[in-house]
Amino acid sequence: MNHLQLTPLSNAASAQPFGARVTGVHLPTITDSDFSTISDAFLTYGFLIFPEQFLTDQQNIEFGERFGELEFGAAKIANQKKLDDGNYGKIYSLDSRRMRTNVGNEAWHTDSTYWPISSKCAMLSAVKVTQTGGETQLADMRAGYTALDAATKAKIENLSAYHSTQFSQANDLGDFPPTEPGTLYHGEAYLRPLVKTHPETGQKNLFVGRHAFGIPGLSRSESRSLLGELLDFVVSEPSRVYQHRWRVGDTLIWDNRALLHRARPYDYSQPRVMTATRIAGDPASELACYPDDPAAAAGRAALIAELEWLKQEQVNH
Repeated sequence: MNHLQLTPLSNAASAQPFGARVTGVHLPTITDSDFSTISDAFLTYGFLIFPEQFLTDQQNIEFGERFGELEFGAAKIANQKKLDDGNYGKIYSLDSRRMRTNVGNEAWHTDSTYWPISSKCAMLSAVKVTQTGGETQLADMRAGYTALDAATKAKIENLSAYHSTQFSQANDLGDFPPTEPGTLYHGEAYLRPLVKTHPETGQKNLFVGRHAFGIPGLSRSESRSLLGELLDFVVSEPSRVYQHRWRVGDTLIWDNRALLHRARPYDYSQPRVMTATRIAGDPASELACYPDDPAAAAGRAALIAELEWLKQEQVNH
């Protein structure tokens, strides 16, 4: 029988609860009442850890679907090729496109801001873990916004930035993958506000990360400086950052609308396999625009210009 226990990870006196551990439950068999408690806790704490769940792919999908329609379910984020028999084969080269994308995700980001509809939340379950490194870190953009001074809040209140993985890979790794519609590198950039009002809690938080660039109305240098300062500010306070050391069987779910996350480096010659399920955002709050919307043209133009800047900077350096 399930006896759900919720243990906050943040100090009880903290103004912004951040993270909780949930025990005494088996996620595939939770009751509607237990899920209601979990859902409420998710909104309060921003992320939840479920140790020793050992979810199958189907169980991973079914639990994700309790939170809403899936963007994708039970995908493998791994440095190994999954074989048809369910086992894992060779370890991918660090120079491969897959691994370059994985390494890019070692910078702070939030998921799917580079698609028309950004993500509601994401879930990872540990299948294979490394002895050292490979942790997942989370950072609280709610508390980050609250801690800003009044002048900065006023300055950024009505500002937005474009989001693109082609920008972030070029900016962070110096990679310029070709534009391929239907992939992460699709040639679009979507405009999103720097200050987001959470659609379920009504709380304001920053909405920044590695995919963000090109604030309309600011010069390129001003935009880069401001986005860097806001991101650095969020993660500068230890109470706003949590690092999860994975154990096989762990499941972690976080709110992409309010938290940043990143993977930590590890020995890439050692296997690391995670099962990833991502829950789609509500179009009413997470839709930027679609590629055929006239507004999308500005994003494409901004991305082309920014990539040219980055290519030239790479040549010069």
